[in-house]
Amino acid sequence: MDRFDAIRHTRFPTPPDNAPADDAAPQQAASRAPSHGEREVPMDIVYIEGLTGSTVIGIDKSELHAAQPVRMSLAIGVPAIRACTTDRIEDTINYAAVREALHALLASHGVQLLEALAEKVAQMLIRDFGAHWVRVSIEKPAKFDDVESVGVLIERRRVQPNPARATFAWLGEGLVPN
Repeated sequence: MDRFDAIRHTRFPTPPDNAPADDAAPQQAASRAPSHGEREVPMDIVYIEGLTGSTVIGIDKSELHAAQPVRMSLAIGVPAIRACTTDRIEDTINYAAVREALHALLASHGVQLLEALAEKVAQMLIRDFGAHWVRVSIEKPAKFDDVESVGVLIERRRVQPNPARATFAWLGEGLVPN
């Protein structure tokens, strides 16, 4: 996985200079394209490259019972990591905690395809670690004798709720009896 490629393609629109500042702005901006007067700012990326573990994964009968090696690389994006100025681990993605969570997931995921495992990893990073954007690469380095590795690479963004949709759902609530 090319870290610099991940950074170059991961940008969030920000409000124009004259817009009121608010903590939700980066989250809201993630779900829309920049409009006139907005500028793009880069995401800060915390990455883990080449994490190795073993897990039971695959569709071949030989893969269904014995753990096999897997290798993961992650790019975890958040806009403007506060730890750059505070120097506090609480203000960033703690890659030691991510590593621990990944090993726990490898021990318990219950899926057969690398694609499904990559999705579980991406959703865990978004839900549990506050990532706004992730790139997850998972590979099986020992699948075939004549191939270095096989794997998948996915990217996911945090989905921001549409406030209008939530309002309309609430307006109709209770009108139809159960």
